[in-house]
Amino acid sequence: MTGTDALYVLGDGAAEVPHGLPLVAALTGFADAGNAVSQFTEVLRDELEWRTVAAFVNDELLDYRARRPLISFDQDHLSNYVPARLSLDLLTDELGKPFLLLSGYEPDYRWDGFIAAVNELIAHFEVSSVTWVHSIPMPVPHTRPIGVTVSGTRSELVEAMSVWRPHTRVPANALHLLEYSLQETEMPLAGFVLLIPHYLADTEFPDAAVKALECITAATGLIFPSDRLREEGRDFVARIDLQVAENGELAKLVGALEERHDAYMEGNAVRSPLTDEAGALPTADEIAAELEKFLATRRRGDDEGPAI
Repeated sequence: MTGTDALYVLGDGAAEVPHGLPLVAALTGFADAGNAVSQFTEVLRDELEWRTVAAFVNDELLDYRARRPLISFDQDHLSNYVPARLSLDLLTDELGKPFLLLSGYEPDYRWDGFIAAVNELIAHFEVSSVTWVHSIPMPVPHTRPIGVTVSGTRSELVEAMSVWRPHTRVPANALHLLEYSLQETEMPLAGFVLLIPHYLADTEFPDAAVKALECITAATGLIFPSDRLREEGRDFVARIDLQVAENGELAKLVGALEERHDAYMEGNAVRSPLTDEAGALPTADEIAAELEKFLATRRRGDDEGPAI
């Protein structure tokens, strides 16, 4: 089955997808500082169960000459051609909770049609919330926690997590337009833009992907695998710290960024999403009670049959 002027094709299992799932969106092609989005989607596909619900048509949306696909030349023949992918997939998190993931390249063409198609899919599957993630380079140090700018209708996430709230005009990406198209509805929306050290923007910065996972967890309650990324992140930062220690000019740059960052954050501290309004952390008993409540919900859901 095709939709919205043949921009996508529904998969065979689309009819079996539970309605009311959260939608997570992450598209590459614009900025993606620290390769946050590409690493984020890669770890989800590598470590979680998934199947395609809807596949978008490359010939309608992709500029092949601007982003040429790769193919292998094996001595005397061609092999290993993998076409670009833009799709809506059904995944389950580490606790077996299902969700929808829109991932792949940001379309080169037909943005209005693409946004209409995504909205059509959102309506078809009665999506419960939309959360998206993106990353941009910023003059911030790697020695401080990665900050985020939060947009959308989830005011509690904006208040708890957004460290930079500018009045400015920026080049829009496709997910900006998706959020814009939905903000007059009652759909819960949250967009996270990660602020990545500009001198690491062209690298594969594992901590950036970890931050993306944490943001989506804060918005949706989904639990993702992150051990591998965290270990890679520790090794990566250790190598960066060694380079900084051996390079006086680089150390001076990082030091200046630290001073500016700390001065800014003194007047813009954000409350941790783990604390209550008074700033107190939950007790162990409160955490245990919430966990028991969650497990009871899961048990009731299991009695009703599998979620997928």
